[in-house]
Amino acid sequence: MERLIDLYKSWAGAEPSGIERIAGAGSNREYYRLSSADGLSVIGVIGTSRDENHAFISLCRHFTGRQLPVPSVLAVSSDELRYLQTDLGSVSLFDALAGGRAAGGRYTLHERELLVRTIRELPNIQIRGARGLDFSQCYPQPEFDMDSVLFDLNYFKYCFLKATELDFHELKLEADFRLFAKDLTSEPADSFLYRDFQARNVMLDVSGNPYFIDFQGGRRGPYYYDLASFLWQASARYPHKLRRELVKEYYEALKNYTEVPSVRHFVKRLSMFVLFRTLQVLGAYGFRGYFEQKRHFIESIPPAIQNLRELLELDCFPYSYMTDMLRRLTELPQFARIEQPVQTRSDGYRTATVNVYDAHPHDGPATFSKYDGKGPLVVRVFSFSYHKGIPEDESGNGGGYVFDCRSTHNPGRYEPYKKLTGLDEPVIRFLEDDGEILTFLESVYRLADAHVRRYMQRGFTNLMFSFGCTGGQHRSVYSAQHLAEYIHREYGIEVHVCHREQGITQVFDRRR
Repeated sequence: MERLIDLYKSWAGAEPSGIERIAGAGSNREYYRLSSADGLSVIGVIGTSRDENHAFISLCRHFTGRQLPVPSVLAVSSDELRYLQTDLGSVSLFDALAGGRAAGGRYTLHERELLVRTIRELPNIQIRGARGLDFSQCYPQPEFDMDSVLFDLNYFKYCFLKATELDFHELKLEADFRLFAKDLTSEPADSFLYRDFQARNVMLDVSGNPYFIDFQGGRRGPYYYDLASFLWQASARYPHKLRRELVKEYYEALKNYTEVPSVRHFVKRLSMFVLFRTLQVLGAYGFRGYFEQKRHFIESIPPAIQNLRELLELDCFPYSYMTDMLRRLTELPQFARIEQPVQTRSDGYRTATVNVYDAHPHDGPATFSKYDGKGPLVVRVFSFSYHKGIPEDESGNGGGYVFDCRSTHNPGRYEPYKKLTGLDEPVIRFLEDDGEILTFLESVYRLADAHVRRYMQRGFTNLMFSFGCTGGQHRSVYSAQHLAEYIHREYGIEVHVCHREQGITQVFDRRR
């Protein structure tokens, strides 16, 4: 610790006024937040492996030069066992998704947006980060190859499979392992394989933009690996629909950086890496859990087995003995099937997974009116109480749409939500868990897409949407806010949202 303080002194010119130990993850590295008298802070790292530190420092400097979202290395000790890096704050993507995990994998739209931002940024570091990168600096090896795959498969065999005492034919399993490893390494791979791409290794700035850390184990390899690692992380419990949507987001983002294979080929290759990654993490969970008796890893085993069980149900892998053995593994009594958590409230309502709205109907034939060609379009979105009347349209354009939210489940009936609004997270989670408001908004979004597109084409200047409910506090506020954000995000036009009964207004400026 004294040497880390000395490194800070030589860099900052003074001793740190504050030192805070930061909890680490699975490695033996120690992290500290070192603060100056004026409140500025950096992260100090003490590592036990000079080679591992050297890999991180080299990769970080390369990525910084490529203007990728990573911390900057500020100072390094002569033995490379200690270094300083920029402080990216205290909020990781893992922290930001805590509510969704606690809700059994039911993520709010805001949490899903964070996931989309992260998954769309991944190809940036994988493809652009690989350009000009000296992979010989990587630790412990420069590339993903047959030997590394077989090492991980045997790690699974010795640290997890054998610990379950399941009977299996070792030579037959080894033959399938070799065939599996050959298939995984059969395609050329010129991207940067992050290797430990997970929510804990993504930090978020105040705007929710992702920054990547702890990539010191990276190497040259196939980009499928990181996608599988992230989306099939056992403890995250991402719903099937959300996984599919995030795979689609990744695939579309990847097109911006490199030529992509067909969707069919991409999905087939991804499935192979999901299976491989699942076996790999089970090996780690077995070692950390069964042998080191670390509770977190033991608790991660059942959801990982559930991932494996669902993968095997696809019946798409040409490794007959290995897949048969894995099916028998998932049927062991200690790995009894876990059901997806579904809560039934006292009022009889059950939670449900949510939908993501990507339906955009085609425009109809052109029509003409006195509003054509004026532009640009400004959209106004209101929430209101029917007891106080429908908001008036002052634009002269006729009032647009009025939607009645009163058919959906009302959180205002329950005491914990009576003083909250549709902008508060407990109400948001209540509505999205229930799912009725999301089904309702699907139709609204389709109508909005058609009208906004057409109005923009024709140069209309005003369009109005209003959402009413009993008190103008919960359902209408939620619906108006989400439609306003959706329209601004999709079309970049100026949007005004007014929660009339709450006295809240907000303007989303037009993107230039």
